[in-house]
Amino acid sequence: MADELNPQAIEILLVDDNDDDVVLLEESFQDSRFLNLLQVVHDGHEALAYLRREGKYKSAKTPGLVLLDINMPKMNGFEVLQVMKSDPLLRTIPVVMLTTSTRDEDVARSYDGGACSFVSKPVNLEKLKEVIKQFALYWTLVSAVPLPRTTDTA
Repeated sequence: MADELNPQAIEILLVDDNDDDVVLLEESFQDSRFLNLLQVVHDGHEALAYLRREGKYKSAKTPGLVLLDINMPKMNGFEVLQVMKSDPLLRTIPVVMLTTSTRDEDVARSYDGGACSFVSKPVNLEKLKEVIKQFALYWTLVSAVPLPRTTDTA
């Protein structure tokens, strides 16, 4: 686990189909000194291809964390979460539902499906930046993130 003097930088896969949200999140994460890499995909099928290193993602690294939006075309966040948690190579990757939803049903379904956290995206840019700052601090200084179970070569 990282400590305050030596935080653990993590790689994050952001799965979100809203380009405006992606830009805001990228800008918010730029302020975080703990982040090595933020990769972005725009739908559930693309997320699974990335995580399984298929097609154009065959050289992708396994992320230390997946930020997953719920409402996406082709395959929604709950479906992606279900596939990830049923796959022995993907199930240990922490998944945070990062979405505009505040519905109690979505929160409960996220945790029931194996997500380790649920964060509602505020619509205000400054509030979003503060949420991301606190989020990055938590995930790099407080939480214990398991090492990927795949054979990354670096």
